Amino acid sequence: MYPSIAIKPVWKSIKATVKLTAIASMLVSSFSAFAEPVEIKFSHVVAENTPKGQMALKFKELVEQRLPGEYTVSVFPSSQLFGDNNELAALLLNDVQIVAPSLSKFERYTKKLQVFDLPFLFEDMAAVDRFQQSEEGQKLLNSMNRKGIVGLGYLHNGMKQFSAHAPLSTPADASGKKFRIMASDVIAAQFDAVKAIPVKKPFSEVFTLLQTRAIDGQENTWSNIYSMKFYEVQSHITESNHGVLDYMLVTSNTFWKSLPKDKREIIKKSLDEAIVLGNQIAAAKEGEDRQAILDSKRSELVSLTAVQRQQWVDSMKPVWTKFESQIGKDVIDAAQAANTQ
Repeated sequence: MYPSIAIKPVWKSIKATVKLTAIASMLVSSFSAFAEPVEIKFSHVVAENTPKGQMALKFKELVEQRLPGEYTVSVFPSSQLFGDNNELAALLLNDVQIVAPSLSKFERYTKKLQVFDLPFLFEDMAAVDRFQQSEEGQKLLNSMNRKGIVGLGYLHNGMKQFSAHAPLSTPADASGKKFRIMASDVIAAQFDAVKAIPVKKPFSEVFTLLQTRAIDGQENTWSNIYSMKFYEVQSHITESNHGVLDYMLVTSNTFWKSLPKDKREIIKKSLDEAIVLGNQIAAAKEGEDRQAILDSKRSELVSLTAVQRQQWVDSMKPVWTKFESQIGKDVIDAAQAANTQ
């Protein structure tokens, strides 16, 4: 039988340990209660009423609803924080945590995404979506991991149209005219192919460039042409559907890996759901914004005949061959196959 005197010190030690553990737990809880939430800065270059703008706001709503007090999302639209020429550099410096550049903007980080800039590659947005969700398309999300960039998903905007201060019905109509383009060698080659002059300028400057006639035209989706009021300073819009303007939601490896696994999964789920909404809005707005532009009577619609469209295709399709070695024939073939699935 053990003497009671030997048990007391042990019992006191246990009680002290339990007490200290409880105090430590209370301190951690108190600290958590007063800790500032982690801020996720989401910067983009378009207006809030665009598919991307609405997607960003939905993402903010979902994250703050599911992780209240732990994470907050600050959305900066219309190049308020960073322009489209420096947002990726800012991402890698962790000055911003999520950006959604157009696919053309990743040229310096991977050549494979140039596939989306090839003219007349996709027949419609359904084909674009099939390719992006395919095995080959999903692999492209990881094509910049070595450069510190994590692809989180694709967001649609729509098919691109030409606009100009004069009607563009055939490739000859574009000859000698200056067109604003994104910083894309493929798009530059596209305009070179019709003897036009590509001018690389930030998206935020396009309206003024068109208004002052420093350039003759540009290419964009119905959504961007409407939200940025390009139709007010362009007399003609050619319904060419010659290319796609989509975005990739990206973050940095550094930021993404810093998130606890459970929080990262919630944030990714919220982003996926926001992208679904953004793509639904994009599909609806393509028709709505097109009609709003036509109803304004500020810009005249140029509809291409089958013969005229084929002239554009024949003039620009050699661009595919020019960039095949950079993009990869397998990627181009997979994209082309999405038209017939």
